[in-house]
Amino acid sequence: MFLEKIKSEGLAHLSYILGDGKQAAVIDPRRDCEIYLEIAYREGARITHIFETHRNEDYVIGSCELAERTGAKIYHGAELPFEYGETAKEGDRFTFGNLTLKVLSTPGHTFESLSFVLSDEEFSEDPLGVFTGDALFIGDVGRTDFFPDQAEKVAGMLYDSLFDKLLPLGDDILLYPAHGAGSVCGSGMASREFSSLGYERKHNPSLQIANRDEFIQMKVGEKHTLPPYFKKMEEFNLAGPGLLGNLPRPEPYNADEFARAIENGMLAIDVRSPEAFAGAYIPGSLAIPLDMLPAYAGWFVPYDRDLGLIMPRGSDWEMAARHLVRLGYDRVIAMLDQGMHEWETSGRQYDRIPAVYAGELKRRLDEKEDFTLLDVRKPDELEEGILPGSTTIFLGDLPHKLDEVPRERPITTFCGSGRRAIIAASILKKNGFENVEDCLGSMIACRAVGCEITSK
Repeated sequence: MFLEKIKSEGLAHLSYILGDGKQAAVIDPRRDCEIYLEIAYREGARITHIFETHRNEDYVIGSCELAERTGAKIYHGAELPFEYGETAKEGDRFTFGNLTLKVLSTPGHTFESLSFVLSDEEFSEDPLGVFTGDALFIGDVGRTDFFPDQAEKVAGMLYDSLFDKLLPLGDDILLYPAHGAGSVCGSGMASREFSSLGYERKHNPSLQIANRDEFIQMKVGEKHTLPPYFKKMEEFNLAGPGLLGNLPRPEPYNADEFARAIENGMLAIDVRSPEAFAGAYIPGSLAIPLDMLPAYAGWFVPYDRDLGLIMPRGSDWEMAARHLVRLGYDRVIAMLDQGMHEWETSGRQYDRIPAVYAGELKRRLDEKEDFTLLDVRKPDELEEGILPGSTTIFLGDLPHKLDEVPRERPITTFCGSGRRAIIAASILKKNGFENVEDCLGSMIACRAVGCEITSK
């Protein structure tokens, strides 16, 4: 008997494989699904069932990919017209040796959301754990903002799912959610990835609001960012994404090949550190540090273009490719061989973005110099304080609000630590802004050097 959690870094997506004897099931698999096959092989089991807790919005589901490789059946909720798999409804039971999964309908985050109650029938039919998808997290509960025209209805449905179905399972029940801290599917998740329903009942802030009307108003009043790629994920995950096969392996291009590909429409994505990009970058390239690809590629990278990677030679191209295919980007065709050194020694033009030390930024603000400090943090971060005179535009909205950024004076991009600031700086440079700098360290560094911080 086994149960393992698989975490997809960046997305903070949690999937699970469990089984007993010769059978195994996977819950909410990711698209690059080799890991489930490896675990099943190690345990001497065959994957026979794949369960989806809901149509995911933040990544491409791997159910079709895994079913193609194993012959397993796929099950999901009945309230959407999925073009693949079979439906499961409340009360359905699935058995794997002594393990049993019982289906609960737990709508609210989405209408077709399901939870799966785990029992070990070698000992008892009583619940042992529950896979809650995006209905209940550790430290938070699911978003309900995907249906703005039915905001109160879906918030009420989530309340009923939580208080009438999940919590009554028992305080000692182990909790297995579909996301952890850092996911865009919630804002208050705990950094730990283990809990019980009883612990959440006592300490999860959202579960302290026991009055249904108050809970609904709390959920309706929440503000979440809504990345545009969510619609693409919903499209993929309703129809069933194209089969991936092997992970796309970008070909090493020399500078001439890379330059020609850019001329032919390839988008160059520079996944190096903010410091490296600021020092020298290819004009027109988009900066997204490697570990930020899952969070921000979907905001800025189109699905109809080839993609080329700029990274140091010998670095982890595979991780970059995995981050991208999990978001449905399959056209990762190239990487610049030898990295920026290849470009520099070819004699081609490169550019740089001056980095501004937080102490220098403090001096400019104290002396009221004439420049634009562009703060691209999220709205909830801004509520914790801003620097005086900041222009605030959330990073994801920046490409659509460039007319709100003055071109006639210097611009210093700013965020929490400087990593999103370099993305913003690259977007400005791609769109013809000339005098652009970024503040490495940004708000964290500014607090350290004693910058004045005011309320928004």
